[in-house]
Amino acid sequence: MAFDNTFWALIGLILFLALVAYLKAPAMMTKALDKRAHQIRNELDEAKELKEEAKRQLAEFQRRRREAESEARDIVAAAQREANGLLEDAHRKSDEYVTRRTQVAEQKISQAEADAIAEVRASAVNIAVDAATRILTERNVGGDARMTDQSIEEVRRRLN
Repeated sequence: MAFDNTFWALIGLILFLALVAYLKAPAMMTKALDKRAHQIRNELDEAKELKEEAKRQLAEFQRRRREAESEARDIVAAAQREANGLLEDAHRKSDEYVTRRTQVAEQKISQAEADAIAEVRASAVNIAVDAATRILTERNVGGDARMTDQSIEEVRRRLN
């Protein structure tokens, strides 16, 4: 019986397969593949958890942003109300100040008018007394000058 190359190739293949079976290569390959599949599954689960955490954080940040925007709007509205109140208060105080200043000016004008009238009266009284004195003095040439002076003083006192 002659052994050709095909026979020896078959023997080599059988020996190789026996060696592979003996060394449990398929089990090792299956174990390595299972281990790799388990790692990939763990990585996928971790990626899903990270994705869910990212979604939660995104939702939290969006909620905070909405709250911050709402708070900012409230702050702006409060500042606007306060500014309007201050503006109205300033207008009111300005109007009150103008009213007081107008009243003071009117009082000063009234006082000046009263002073002018009093001064004109006093001047008119003095002129009238002087004229009366001259007339009485001229008419009462030889008479009692003391009585004339008393009369003039009494008139002056009553008119002032």
